[in-house]
Amino acid sequence: MPSASRLRLEVAIVLALSLGASAVYSIVAIVARLTDERPLSQQSAAINQSRSSREWLDFTYQFLDIVFGLAVVALVLYLLWRPGRSPFRRIGFDLARPGRDLAAGLGLVLVIGVPGLALYAAGRALGLTVAVVASPLDAHWWTIPILVLAALKAALTEELIVVGYLFTRLRELGVGPWATIVSSALLRGTYHLYQGIGPFAGNVAMGVVFGWCYQRWGRTMPLVVAHWVLDMVSFIGYPLAVGWWPELFAPPAA
Repeated sequence: MPSASRLRLEVAIVLALSLGASAVYSIVAIVARLTDERPLSQQSAAINQSRSSREWLDFTYQFLDIVFGLAVVALVLYLLWRPGRSPFRRIGFDLARPGRDLAAGLGLVLVIGVPGLALYAAGRALGLTVAVVASPLDAHWWTIPILVLAALKAALTEELIVVGYLFTRLRELGVGPWATIVSSALLRGTYHLYQGIGPFAGNVAMGVVFGWCYQRWGRTMPLVVAHWVLDMVSFIGYPLAVGWWPELFAPPAA
C-alpha cells in the first residue's frame, strides 16, 4: 500500500480535479450571492443549461460533458485497483446483489427525497435558498435521455468519489468512521452551497445518511441508485413542479 503521504497527496489531487474544486467554486459563489444587492430568494441557479442555440451542437456539448465528466470516476476506480482485487468489489459497486441494492436504493429515495423537497420549500419560503432551475434545456427529442445520463453522471461522480473512494482512502489513513462520515457530508454540502444555505444543510444531512449506510452495508450501489433516481425526478419533473408550485420553483423575473 502507498505511504500515508502519497495517499494524502493522491486524495488532494483527486479532489482538486473533481468535487473539491466544485466546493471551492461554491464557496466563492455563495459569498458573491450573499453580497449581491438582491436577496437569495430573488436569485437563481441553473443546471443542465443549454450550450448552443443550434440543436446538434447543444446535444454534442451535453453528451461530451457527460462522457468527459466521468473520466475522474474512471481515475478513482483505477487508483483503487489492486492485482487480484477488483475496485468495483472493493467499494460495492457491482451486481453481486441487484435486488437488495435496488430495494435499499429506493428506500433511501423515500428517506431523503421527501424531507429534501420539504427543506428546499422551507428554504425558499425563508429566503435562504435560490431558485434552482433544474432543466433549462430546450425541449428536443434527446432532452430526456440527456437528462437521464446527466443524473447518472452526478450519481456516479458523487457516490463513487465522495463515498466509495474517499471512505477507502481515509480508512487507510487511519481516520475514524464518524470523522470520515462527517468530513464526506460536509464536502457534499459545500459543493452545493451555490444553491444557498438550505441545500447545504440538506446535502450535509444526506451525506450523513449515505455515509452511515455505506459504513453499514459496504456498498455504493444502493447510493448510486438512490442518487440517480432523485436527480432524474428533479431534472425531468422540474417543468411540472414549476407549473404546480411556481412560487417555489419558478426562477425570479429578470
